[in-house]
Amino acid sequence: MAKPTDVTEADFESEVLQSPVPVLVDLWAEWCGPCRMVGPVIQQVADETEGVLKVVKVDIDGNPGIPSKLGVLNIPTMVLFKGGEEVKRIVGFKNKPQLLKILAEHVDGIAAAT
Repeated sequence: MAKPTDVTEADFESEVLQSPVPVLVDLWAEWCGPCRMVGPVIQQVADETEGVLKVVKVDIDGNPGIPSKLGVLNIPTMVLFKGGEEVKRIVGFKNKPQLLKILAEHVDGIAAAT
């Protein structure tokens, strides 16, 4: 079972921008209700895409520089990176089929849920 990795400002570049595989970054905060709703979905996506997609979580309260650098105004926000570049931004709660469909459009090896 894959577990999303917690990423900080100190390792964001090495874990996300320099990753050889696409990375889904979940920007969240403990006090955010919709973030807590999307947490289990992120876990399921990490499980189902292991080896094809790296899934990481960024606590915006502990790492304010990351959302600032990315221009994130609302959470939950998920940002998909490929080759160190942002390719897709997803704002707000998405269920697993919705999220997998979006990811399948950008990442080879992910099947869209039906």
